[in-house]
Amino acid sequence: MAEALRDRDGLTEEEFLAKYEPGDYPRPSVAVDMVIFTVTDQEEDNYRRLPKKELRLLLIKRGGHPYLGQWALPGGFVRPSETTEQAADRELREETGVDQVYLEQLYTFSQPGRDPRTWVMSCSYMALIDSTQVKVQAGDDADQAAWFKLTSRMSEKRGRTEVWELTLRHRDICLRAVLEKEEGRPFYDSRMIGQEGLAFDHGRILAYGLERLRGKLKYTDLALHLLPESFTLTQLQQVYEVILDRELPAAAFRRKAAPMVRETGQYTEHEGHRPSRLYQRKGEE
Repeated sequence: MAEALRDRDGLTEEEFLAKYEPGDYPRPSVAVDMVIFTVTDQEEDNYRRLPKKELRLLLIKRGGHPYLGQWALPGGFVRPSETTEQAADRELREETGVDQVYLEQLYTFSQPGRDPRTWVMSCSYMALIDSTQVKVQAGDDADQAAWFKLTSRMSEKRGRTEVWELTLRHRDICLRAVLEKEEGRPFYDSRMIGQEGLAFDHGRILAYGLERLRGKLKYTDLALHLLPESFTLTQLQQVYEVILDRELPAAAFRRKAAPMVRETGQYTEHEGHRPSRLYQRKGEE
C-alpha cells in the first residue's frame, strides 16, 4: 500500500483536515437575487383594439433593515443544505407561487461593500413567467410585492462611455437607477451613479438581466416562456417589441418566428375583433 502523501508541514490529508479551522479565514455569506420578468396587457378602453404589452419586473418592499421601506429584487440567503439553484427555485415559489418555469443563472455579483451588513456575494438568476399563472405574495422579509413596469434607455454618451437610465413604475411609485458603462461592456461591469428607491446594487443586477434577455432574443425562443400555451403571432411580436423597445416589420418577424412555432388549428374567440390563428411553441402538445 502506497504511503500517504504529506505536505510541507509533514501532514497527511487526514491530519490536515483534522486540524483545519474554517474560522481562520474570512468567509462571505452567499445570497440569490431573482430578476423575474413577465409581460402583461395594458388596460384598453376599446375592446376591439388589441391591448399593448408592458414588460414588468417583480420587486418586494423590504420590511426590515437594511434599506427598510425600499424596493428590492426577490431573494435571500442560500441555506447550508441547498445549492444556489435550489435556493433560487425556493425563492421563486415563495414570491410567485409558481415553479417549473424558465430559470437561468446570470452572474455572481461580488463587489466589496455591496451589502452594508457583511461580506455578501449574490448569485443572480433570471426567471420568465407567463403572467396568467402568477400569484404574487410577499415573503417573510417583505411588506409587499408588486410588478413594476420597466423601461431602459441610454440618456447620454460621452466618447465610449454610456449613461443608462432605468425606470420602474407601479401606480404612483417611481423608482430609478442610473448606470455608467463602457460601450460594448456588459452591465455587470457597470458603475452605479444614482439610485432612487431601490436597495443594494439591484439596479445593476436588473439592468444586466434585461441586457441578457434582449441579447438572447436574437438566437433563442426565450420570449415564448412569457406567453400562455396558445397565442397569436401578433401577441408574440408584441412581446419581442416591448422587450427590445422598438417596432419590428411584421413580414420579417413572421419569417423569424416560423421555425419556433406550430399552428394549433384553433382561432381566438370573443375578443371583439377578427379571429386570429393560434400557435404553440414547437414541441408542445
